[in-house]
Amino acid sequence: MGTEGNDREPRSASEFLPPHAREQVKAAIARAERNTSGEIRIHVDDRCEDEVLEHAALVFEELGMQRTKARNGVLIYISVLDHRLAVIGDQGINAAVPEGFWTDVVAALRIQFAAGKRVEGLVHAVELIGEKLGKHFPYEQGDRNELSNEISFGR
Repeated sequence: MGTEGNDREPRSASEFLPPHAREQVKAAIARAERNTSGEIRIHVDDRCEDEVLEHAALVFEELGMQRTKARNGVLIYISVLDHRLAVIGDQGINAAVPEGFWTDVVAALRIQFAAGKRVEGLVHAVELIGEKLGKHFPYEQGDRNELSNEISFGR
C-alpha cells in the first residue's frame, strides 16, 4: 500500500511528509498515547552535521521534552538528506528499560523508509513505541497530553 507523496525522494525536511500524511501520523501518535502516560514526538531535519544520537538529544531538549512529569518522552529524529535516524527516550524511560530498547523501532523505520513508505513506517513505529511504553508507563486516569503531537521540522 503506497501513500501519495511517498513516490520520490524528498529534497528537504518539509517535503518528507505532505500535509495530509502529517495528519495521519499525528492521529497515530494520539492513538498510541491512549495506552501510555508517555509522550511521543517526531522531528525532521534536512541534515544532521553531528553524531545523530547527540543531535537528537539536543533537539529533544530544544523541544522541551524533558519537561514531562514522569520524564517519559520519546523522540523519533530523522535527518532526511543524510538518511539518518534515531529514537531516544528521556531519563524516566532509560531508567526503566534495557539498553537497546529502541532497536526494533529503528529497524522497522529503516525497512519502511528504504521501501519509500515514510508514512506507513512512522505510523508503525509510533504504534510500536506506544505498545512498548504501555508496558512500562501505562495510561493513568486523568493523564493529560503534556507535549504537542505536531511533527516539528528544522533545517
